[in-house]
Amino acid sequence: MSERPSKPDNSSHADAPLSMSVFFPCHNEEGSVESVVRKAYEFLGTVTGDFEIIVVDDGSRDRTGEIADRLAGELPCVRVVHHAANGGYGAALQSGLRAATKDLIFYTDGDGQFDIREAGAMLGFIRQYDIVAGYRLNRREGLVRRLNGWCWTRLVCLVFGMRVRDIDCAFKLLRRQVVQGMALRSTGALISAELLARAKRKGCTIKQCGVHHYPRTAGRATGAKPAVIIRAFRELLQLRRDIMSEPRA
Repeated sequence: MSERPSKPDNSSHADAPLSMSVFFPCHNEEGSVESVVRKAYEFLGTVTGDFEIIVVDDGSRDRTGEIADRLAGELPCVRVVHHAANGGYGAALQSGLRAATKDLIFYTDGDGQFDIREAGAMLGFIRQYDIVAGYRLNRREGLVRRLNGWCWTRLVCLVFGMRVRDIDCAFKLLRRQVVQGMALRSTGALISAELLARAKRKGCTIKQCGVHHYPRTAGRATGAKPAVIIRAFRELLQLRRDIMSEPRA
């Protein structure tokens, strides 16, 4: 996946009005879900009149789903997708991507560790690129998580021949056509690697953009659990076999 402008047949996007879906995968984020949704609603109102906000409640056991439903009743263009049980981060992303109906799709986590207003800088690049992928400028996590993230990104890039600074950064903007017809299978931590690797196979272009990362103020991260990491490593080589067996675009 190279950082080059999109092919000429994408030039029709240059003057098209913005049509944007934003979704938040959430699992037990009752302390932050209302804040991130309201900030997104305010931000989107400044950039386009054609938007939707989707909360994916991935089987939360707290009040995440209840709060999201209330917000959907209060704010136009807010919808909620509920999972009856926790399906995993990848399952939540897949649901959000399927639920999105607008030309552009942006997603970030519902934990409030990013400022959605920084997506404004990405909108200038999406006219020329298929995907704008954020990378954390100042990863606000412990040493072990930062080291795990660095090693994982290097491994994924080696396996798939990509040059991406931060594979799992949950701050991405893409054209909906990128995922149309894409058979995403990962339900866990491998989903970001799968999304970018399949996009590369399709010949999609990417622009990387630095974004700020903030400490959690509520909830608890689960991505560094040993079981999650072991599962992702086990699935990585199988994913490579699956993707390499598919024809190039």
